[in-house]
Amino acid sequence: MKLLQIPTASLEDRIQEELEENPALENEVGQNDDEYDLGGNDESGSDDEYDEMGDDVELSNDTAEKVDLDDFLKHEDDGDRNYDYGDDYYGADNERQVTPARVETNFHDHVLDQLGMLELDDRKHKIAEQIIGSLDEDGYLRREVTSLADDLAFGQNIETTEDEINELIKQIQQFDPAGICVWNLQECLLLQLKRMPDSKPLRDAITVLDKYFNEFIKKHYDKIQRQLNLNDEDFKNVINIIIKLNPKPGSSFAVLNKAESYIIPDFFVFNNNGILELSLNSKNAPELRVSEGYKEMMRAYERGQKKDKRQKEAVMFIKQKLDSAKWFIDAIKQRQHTLLHTMQAIMDFQKEFFLTGDEAALRPMILKDIAQMTALDVSTVSRVANSKFVQTEYGTHKLKYFFSEALQLDSGEEVSTREVKMILNEIIGAENKRKPYSDEHLTDMLVEKGYHIARRTVAKYREQLNIPVARLRKEL
Repeated sequence: MKLLQIPTASLEDRIQEELEENPALENEVGQNDDEYDLGGNDESGSDDEYDEMGDDVELSNDTAEKVDLDDFLKHEDDGDRNYDYGDDYYGADNERQVTPARVETNFHDHVLDQLGMLELDDRKHKIAEQIIGSLDEDGYLRREVTSLADDLAFGQNIETTEDEINELIKQIQQFDPAGICVWNLQECLLLQLKRMPDSKPLRDAITVLDKYFNEFIKKHYDKIQRQLNLNDEDFKNVINIIIKLNPKPGSSFAVLNKAESYIIPDFFVFNNNGILELSLNSKNAPELRVSEGYKEMMRAYERGQKKDKRQKEAVMFIKQKLDSAKWFIDAIKQRQHTLLHTMQAIMDFQKEFFLTGDEAALRPMILKDIAQMTALDVSTVSRVANSKFVQTEYGTHKLKYFFSEALQLDSGEEVSTREVKMILNEIIGAENKRKPYSDEHLTDMLVEKGYHIARRTVAKYREQLNIPVARLRKEL
């Protein structure tokens, strides 16, 4: 189940982890295909060979010389339980290579580099470093001044005052990027505005954020306009200035995680003249096999005459590693089979979509439908659907995209709730942003189209589409 949950983007790391922990598991050399074939060749019959090994295994003299259990047990005398097999079974070609690391300047380093512009003595420099170290990745200062003073006193034996810390904070607030080292969004935006060239719209923008911040974020624009005596055009200029500000100034230095920066599809669906073809991406799931070296060690023990305590402990270790390797290989194969079996059922159920790419062609489908088609547990189908992606000629989608509940029309026909969301999205997209539709009005419009749903359901669908309430959709 744990392997099944892992997406393709992370499976490579999981397999590498297992390869490093278990020397009895090896990566099959020369397997570079991007598609996994469940009916593929059984590489060298490794599983069968392991299962059939017994006392009657004959070893050649060369093999017997190659496998010396006394050498294998040398770590026992040293008290080292971390068995080191070196190049005996892996060879020089498999030595770890050092990959050059990509060096990037992060947010904190960028701010620390600017400390040199301040003429500070060593003591104040350490206080400033403590302040910068307390900034979060977005650039905000999340610790109170009193807490910073305590940290300096107990952690670095530096006695300071709140006034001294506040003075250094003000100096750091002048660093780039603009808007850092503040406690809240309002201060962050105001700092950025105060660095801009002076103008009437800029002064109005500063007044709006300084005196009417709560009204602004709640989009009570009429009230602000009346208070400042601004017409629509003037207020629109003010808004245009504010919306160009960066609410998270430190985030521009954030480095995206490799697995989050792009999507690696787990499946590929091709339309071959009306016939859908499914394949599984195994780029990050190499062919694995049980180590021949470990099997030779097991054979040597079976033929060995000496069977003292140390040798028995060694063979128990070897057998455990062989069993673990065989189990992991079987688990990977089972994972591939379950993925393909589940995706095939989804593809068959939503065949019209995969042929046409028309979102309206998606049929109502729940986890139970696929569980019944595949004879798998609903929880198993859920694990597959929640973490996997499929690439089609119409785009790459998460499997969860294809699941939706059914809604009955006046005609008695069942449609997917996804269709209702599409229509809801279209209605809101075409509305007059000066007077956006309320949820009650949206409900009435859907009822007119034959979709009888409650207002609270409309609100739920709107939230699932990440669409705010009418008041927050209002524009000038």
